[in-house]
Amino acid sequence: MKFFIDTANLEQIKEAQDLGILDGVTTNPSLMAKEGISGAEAIKQHYKTICEIVDGDISAEVLSTTYEEMIKEGEELAAIHPNIVVKIPMIKDGVKALKYFSDKGIKTNCTLIFSAGQALLAAKAGATYVSPFLGRLDDISTDGLNLIEEIRTIYNNYMYDTEILAASIRSPMHIINCAKIGADVITSPLSSILSLLKHPLTDLGLAQFVADAKKLG
Repeated sequence: MKFFIDTANLEQIKEAQDLGILDGVTTNPSLMAKEGISGAEAIKQHYKTICEIVDGDISAEVLSTTYEEMIKEGEELAAIHPNIVVKIPMIKDGVKALKYFSDKGIKTNCTLIFSAGQALLAAKAGATYVSPFLGRLDDISTDGLNLIEEIRTIYNNYMYDTEILAASIRSPMHIINCAKIGADVITSPLSSILSLLKHPLTDLGLAQFVADAKKLG
């Protein structure tokens, strides 16, 4: 399973990269705004900087909602760096844009997926990734992990190449359960990834090893 980090914060991206397990980055307008980045040129430069840090797929989201505008914006984003993946919303014009970019050989990530039907349409249109939002489904008392299972079954049935990129990850158990189900990728805050490191028995065992080592001399 690939690990992406869901942030626009360069320090967190560098920390995840230094850990040696980072495969890519996802961002969105909210994450950009959180870092105080605004304006088309500033956003493009920020994507370029991320691409220089991480040798993997970097999802860059279009801000448009019409087909023509998404094509224009997506082509500009794709021109920034070969690792850019154009992030497209799951709307009617978005599906059309997915097909356009697929035919052009440009990678895409279809975002805001909340149903198996949406994931099926995105795969039919040639999306490179689909991003089902687990946490947001959980927030409305719907089983987000069940959606991952449904998509996995459908994609396996028809041998779709589209990868399942589990998004809106809220906890380390989300990551583990996605791995069990067979999600191809998770995108997560750095905190959830680092939480996978933690176990009280590891801490106790290490403390005992250190204490015993001191006794040796």
